[in-house]
Amino acid sequence: VQLVESGGGLVQPGGSLRLSCAASGFTFSRDIMRWYRQAPGKERELVASISSTGGSTDYADSVKGRFTISRDNAKNTVYLQMNSLKPEDTAVYYCNRRWLWTDYWGQGTQVTVSS
Repeated sequence: VQLVESGGGLVQPGGSLRLSCAASGFTFSRDIMRWYRQAPGKERELVASISSTGGSTDYADSVKGRFTISRDNAKNTVYLQMNSLKPEDTAVYYCNRRWLWTDYWGQGTQVTVSS
C-alpha cells in the first residue's frame, strides 16, 4: 500500500489549496478514504472522509462549508479542496486508508496559512 500526498504549500488567509493523494497497492475503489491533519503540539484529527463510490462524505465541524473531499476512482486519487483557509488550518495533512485494524498513511503534505 502506498499513499502519496501533494499540493500543500504556503497560502494567505482566505486563500485556497487543493491537496491530492495518489493511492496504489490496493483496490482503491472499494475503500473509504480519509484526510487527517496534525498541527504542531496537537493530536492528529479527522478532517474529512468519503465513501468508496464518492456518494457520501463527512466533515469535521471546523471545516464544513470550506473544504470538499472528492475522489476519482479511475485515477486512484482522492482530493481535498480547501477554500477560505484560516491560520488554524495550518498543519500537516495526511491521506488515510483503513483496512480491518490497520491504518495506512502517506508521508503528509504541509499546509501553512499565514500572511
